[in-house]
Amino acid sequence: MQQPAGFIDQSHPRHVYSLQKSIYGLKQAPRAWYNELRSGLLELGFFNSKSDSSLFIFNRDGILLYVLVYDDLILTGNNSQFLQHVIKSLGERFSLKEFNDLHYFLGVEVIPVQQGLFLSHNRYVHDLLTRLKMVGAKEVQTPMYVSANLMLDDGSTSCDAIEYRRTIGSLQYLLLTRPYLDFAVNRLAQFMHKSTVTHWQHVKWLLCYVKQTIHFSLLLRHQSNSMLKGFSDADWGGDLDDRKSTTAYMIFMGNNPISWRTMKQKVVARSSTEAEYQALVTAASDIIYCSFQ
Repeated sequence: MQQPAGFIDQSHPRHVYSLQKSIYGLKQAPRAWYNELRSGLLELGFFNSKSDSSLFIFNRDGILLYVLVYDDLILTGNNSQFLQHVIKSLGERFSLKEFNDLHYFLGVEVIPVQQGLFLSHNRYVHDLLTRLKMVGAKEVQTPMYVSANLMLDDGSTSCDAIEYRRTIGSLQYLLLTRPYLDFAVNRLAQFMHKSTVTHWQHVKWLLCYVKQTIHFSLLLRHQSNSMLKGFSDADWGGDLDDRKSTTAYMIFMGNNPISWRTMKQKVVARSSTEAEYQALVTAASDIIYCSFQ
């Protein structure tokens, strides 16, 4: 590392400059920006969420505010006066653009309605179908074949592994507003290391269903009920390769879904009852975790 030409300190030619702020584009810039923003929010009385380092919470004297950090910021809370104070304080420390109502964030469209908020991936799905040249594909009524018996070695030839993994990753992000697709995406994701033409055909079938349901959205309702409740289910030996079962569960706060997951069980269940109990334990542990957040 050397001093730039024309700016060499003749008395200290082997010294280097210490930057007062990070240069945008360097690897250290995101961390430096986050640390500066974090210190500013902590000074205002916020604290970091234990489960998500990008979420900051203010909870004091009946005032509840949330700040979600990415390239953009989402600020929301139950006290508009204090919210404006936070925005003004951050504006004195950082260069902020004008704040508007939330309408689009990380590919998710936010549509306010009378009942609450619609979270939609309409534009995201359209861009995905356009990239895969499937805008004009025939629509189907189910996310998977009714009798889809997927196996690791199905006798068909290999497909483009990079495109397969990229598409599965895009579908996994779609689960933010389409939790009912979790099982199909989880099943297809199990073949990313050895994907075949048959597996790719099932991915395209799923995309045809996504196209048919492009306007489906997730509704978050206004409510005062904060009771946690969950539902779990499991198949028995559904994986034809290792005969492991699949767990699926969904956690609700009131009527709003807040956590869901589909996963293959770690051990082989010897009965359908044992598979159901494993699913129940997994769901119960997530409910306990959510109750402490």
